[in-house]
Amino acid sequence: MKIDRARAQKAFADYAAHYNAADAKVKLKIDHTYRVAALCARIAQSLALPPEDVDLAWLSGILHDVGRFEQLRRYNTFIDAQSVSHAALSVAVLFDEGRIRDYLDDAGADALLRTAVEWHSAFRLPEALDDRTRLFCQILRDADKIDILRVNVETPMEEIYNVSTAALRRSPVTPAVLAAWMIGELRALGYTEVNLNLGCPSGTVTAKGKGSGMLRDPAVLDAFYAHHCVLHSLKQYPADNAVGHASLVFELCYPESLRIVDEQGWLWRLLDFKTDNPDTAAAFAAIRDELHRWLNAQSA
Repeated sequence: MKIDRARAQKAFADYAAHYNAADAKVKLKIDHTYRVAALCARIAQSLALPPEDVDLAWLSGILHDVGRFEQLRRYNTFIDAQSVSHAALSVAVLFDEGRIRDYLDDAGADALLRTAVEWHSAFRLPEALDDRTRLFCQILRDADKIDILRVNVETPMEEIYNVSTAALRRSPVTPAVLAAWMIGELRALGYTEVNLNLGCPSGTVTAKGKGSGMLRDPAVLDAFYAHHCVLHSLKQYPADNAVGHASLVFELCYPESLRIVDEQGWLWRLLDFKTDNPDTAAAFAAIRDELHRWLNAQSA
C-alpha cells in the first residue's frame, strides 16, 4: 500500500482548519498530532519495518486525535470523563463519516487503522488482536505517551487541571496513587507477586483512605494487574496527575521509545514538581530516583 504523506498531511490540515487555530487548545492538538506522527515513524524505523509500514505507522499518528477538535467544540474540554471518548469520536469522524478517504483511497488498511485509533488511549489492548494489528497499536500508544509527557510540561498544570497555583503547590499525593505506582515499578522489574502490609484496619484510619483503607476501592486492586499505569479513578489531587503521567513510561513497549524519553528530557521536567508540601517533595524525589535507576537498568 502506497501512502502519500503530503496528501494525508493536507487532509489533516484542511480538517483542522475548520476549527479556530488561534485557540491555544486547538493549536496544542495540531502540534501534538504532527509530533506523534513523527514519533510513530521513528519507532517503526527502529523496528526495521519496511518503508510502507513506516508510512502506515506515521499515518496512524496523523489520524489518532482527529476527534479532539470536535470534542473541544462540543464540550469545551479534552477530559473524556466530562464529555465523550475522544478515541471513539475520532473513529466516528474518520470511518463512520467516511473522512478516511480524504487521507488515502485504498481501504486495505482501514481495519488496522480503525483499531489503532480506537484503542490508542485505552487502559489495555484487547487480548484477541492479531500480531500485526497489535504492533501498530503499540507503536501509536508509545508515541502518544511520549508526547503526553511534553504536553504536560509545556502546558501549565494550572490550565490542564483547572487548579490555582496555590492549590497545586499544596497538593499531596494520594497514597493509593503512590501504591499503584510502586506496584507498577515492581512489576516492570519482573515481580509477579507483591505482599503489602498496609497497616491498621481501624475505621478511623481507613475512613481517611489510609492504612488498609487504601484497598477499599476495587480500582486499587485493579492496579495490581494493570500494565503499570495509574488508573484515573485513583487520582484525587493535582499532583497525582504528574505521578500518573510519569508512570506511563513503564508501559512503553520498545527500546527506541525509552531512548526518546531519555533524549527529550520531558519526563524529568514533569517530575521537577514545584511544591510547598514536604511529603509531596519527598514522594517526587523518590520517584525521580527510582525512574533514573529503572531506565538505566533498561539500557544496560
